[in-house]
Amino acid sequence: MASLSPLLLRAHNASDWTGPTGNNTWLLRGRTPVLVDAGVGEARHIRDIAAALAGTTLAVVLVTHGHPDHVGGLPAIRERWPSVRVRPASEPFVDGGSIDAGDGALRAIHTPGHAPDHWCFFDEESRDLFCGDLARAGGTIVIPARRGGDLREYLASLERILGLAPRRLLPGHGPIVEDPSGLLREYLEHRAARERQVVAALEAGRTTPDQIVDEVYADLAPALRGAAAESVLAHLLKLKDEGSVVEAGGLWALGEPKA
Repeated sequence: MASLSPLLLRAHNASDWTGPTGNNTWLLRGRTPVLVDAGVGEARHIRDIAAALAGTTLAVVLVTHGHPDHVGGLPAIRERWPSVRVRPASEPFVDGGSIDAGDGALRAIHTPGHAPDHWCFFDEESRDLFCGDLARAGGTIVIPARRGGDLREYLASLERILGLAPRRLLPGHGPIVEDPSGLLREYLEHRAARERQVVAALEAGRTTPDQIVDEVYADLAPALRGAAAESVLAHLLKLKDEGSVVEAGGLWALGEPKA
């Protein structure tokens, strides 16, 4: 089976939320031209895809998850290539299943946590992993608890990908990760440290996610405050599931639930 040669095409949507280079999309040319993630529909992005295809037709878009910065470009892509198939919308992924891509194949890996519908795509020949928003260099991943994010699932997904031992991570934001094992272990350690900070904030009498953000996050940009509160809530929900915190009327405290 052939190893794939992915081409990075920026989505041209840099922001505080998406990072200084915006979203990444990855084009796999060959027998079955495939684009991993759709960007947001910027005309420059569509032109870049068309130029890279050099007259061939885009066959498939593989969506890592349904957040707007990863699927917002689908209408523009469909307008430019009406026959394109979008997965999983047109055909659900099978966990561990093979997907024709370029001149080879990718394996679909279900990695919920950042979103319940989050998938990674693994090239077993090169051992490159298209990881969407599972991980990124130079920052951490938001777990949006009110939009289906689940910290326990996310930690399990990190462990699962560690077990695959990928050579590189090709993320949805930022540069290629050349040391996946180091980054994923750093993420696991970061989440454990953040949980200790959340518990310490509760011990200090903080009772809401916003109060805990004030206690835990230093020098946080105002645009990122909501994301931080979502991740704090994800930690609180994990601790609640484990029986170490309780919640009543939106207020959180350490303690076991009453029988």
